[in-house]
Amino acid sequence: MRRNDIRKTARRSRRSAPLRKVPTGIRGLDELTGGGLPQGRPTLLCGSAGCGKTLMSMEFLVRGAVDAGEPGVFMSFEENTGELTTNFASLGYDLKAIVAQKKLVLSFVHIDRSEIAEAGEYDLEGLFIRLGRAIDSIGAKRVVLDTIEALFSGMSNTAILRSELRRLFRWLKAKGVTAIITAERGDNTLTRFGLEEYVADCVILLDHRVEGQMATRRLRIVKYRGSTHGTSEYPFLIDAGGISILPITSMGLECEASTERVSSGVPRLDVMMGGKGYYRGSSVLVSGTAGTGKTSLAAHFAHAAVARHERCLWLAFEESSSQIIRNMRSIGIDLGPAVRRGTLRFHAVRPTICGLEMHLVTIHKLVSQFKPRVVIIDPVTNFAALGSEGEVKAMLTRLIDFFKTQQITALFTSLTLGGTPVDATDVGVSSLMDSWLLLWDVLNGAEHNRFLQLVKSRGMAHSNQLREFLLTDDGVELRDVYVGPSGLLLGGGSREALEALEKAQTLLRGQETERKGRELGRKRRAMEAQIASLHAEFEVEQAKAARAIGQAQTRAGVLAGDRVQMARQRQSDAGPSGTRRRPK
Repeated sequence: MRRNDIRKTARRSRRSAPLRKVPTGIRGLDELTGGGLPQGRPTLLCGSAGCGKTLMSMEFLVRGAVDAGEPGVFMSFEENTGELTTNFASLGYDLKAIVAQKKLVLSFVHIDRSEIAEAGEYDLEGLFIRLGRAIDSIGAKRVVLDTIEALFSGMSNTAILRSELRRLFRWLKAKGVTAIITAERGDNTLTRFGLEEYVADCVILLDHRVEGQMATRRLRIVKYRGSTHGTSEYPFLIDAGGISILPITSMGLECEASTERVSSGVPRLDVMMGGKGYYRGSSVLVSGTAGTGKTSLAAHFAHAAVARHERCLWLAFEESSSQIIRNMRSIGIDLGPAVRRGTLRFHAVRPTICGLEMHLVTIHKLVSQFKPRVVIIDPVTNFAALGSEGEVKAMLTRLIDFFKTQQITALFTSLTLGGTPVDATDVGVSSLMDSWLLLWDVLNGAEHNRFLQLVKSRGMAHSNQLREFLLTDDGVELRDVYVGPSGLLLGGGSREALEALEKAQTLLRGQETERKGRELGRKRRAMEAQIASLHAEFEVEQAKAARAIGQAQTRAGVLAGDRVQMARQRQSDAGPSGTRRRPK
């Protein structure tokens, strides 16, 4: 093969070889980067103060040392080893133990800007020697330099800065370590000097912003040579477990639809859904005006879940957990034992504690830790104060998709305005829900009565009839609706009063019917007696007429006989020829 062909083949093989990556172990970051950071290459992590650069880089080292068996070196130019150990102990990282196991080296390089004077050539040879010894001492595979500006704090020659930065990045590549270099963000540049991002293979920007008095941390991958990656901004959360990043573009519509059914906790409501309840993994919306019983329906659902030995996570944004438990005892539902057993967990906060994306990340983290089968968000409309309708709907869409992928049955309560049924919720997510229950009040006289309507329930036969919604000492009770003569829905005292009136009217109508029946009976009997009397008279008259007819017939026969006799007597005077004899 000719030399040119060999070179072309080598270039093609290098292009076709996939970029090797090192998993960071940070939840969400590996998904965004398509597997982690570029192996054996430097990554620049830049951002303003307090955005989490040091924490993210340290978590990269710790998870590599503990989970992946890759020792690491953390070289700091701002915090000494004692401060690092103390700070990260609050996040559950025992750096002393990891160092003792020779899986981690903490190195502090003190640089005082007042002691630096720019004179002659400037190089990082001393840093290379110290860092090389630390890497070789434990066979490190991962390195963090925090922060790079400290090395050039007294330098103004950008040509030397660029040259030394390139040399540093080449040296790290030559050592074969996967490195993270942190840098402070400049006014109009990613870094203070605006040089590092051009020589790094991967650049990640962290941002800590305040919008509407709410702070949110976000991450963006500015560039990643040789690899596809997420390009949007992604919120991330810092808590006792480290960093959690939620890729907002990772949700999809490929979740499996379950055919299993779970009870709503209200038997009559289950009957309205074919006697089986909601589908497992479906989303349920309970909307209504204040005081209609939305939380009570949620409590029934939670109580039914823990009765099935399933975990339930209740996200409360208006009431504390103790207040919810106390209030539900008034309708015969005691959630306290489930909380003590650990099958029911409340997360009660004001929604304004953080932004929409941070709430989304927090819910993801709670679900990951607690692993519930049922989640209740009460009420979801409180998110409306944290952003526009479009932003709230986008956040809830991702949340619903997440629940569906986890086969979690989620119940959302939603506050609506006005005292009449509405066809839309304040946050506009009714179209995303699989089942929608609508509650409302009807004012009858001097009292309010509650009614329930099952607006929709996808994939199942369900009742389209309204139900009267009662809160009793034994929980929620659903009754058939009662429509008064005027066509209005009636309930409560108005219904009982009208039912009593109609019973009295029915009784009076029955008594009147019975009286008329008795009167008709008397008339019938009188008529029958009169008919019998007339029939008797008729029979007497008929007998008399028969006798008269018989007597007349007898007389007629006698007369006829007399005439014959007389005729015979007259004929006896005649001759043989029958002629009369003439007198002589």
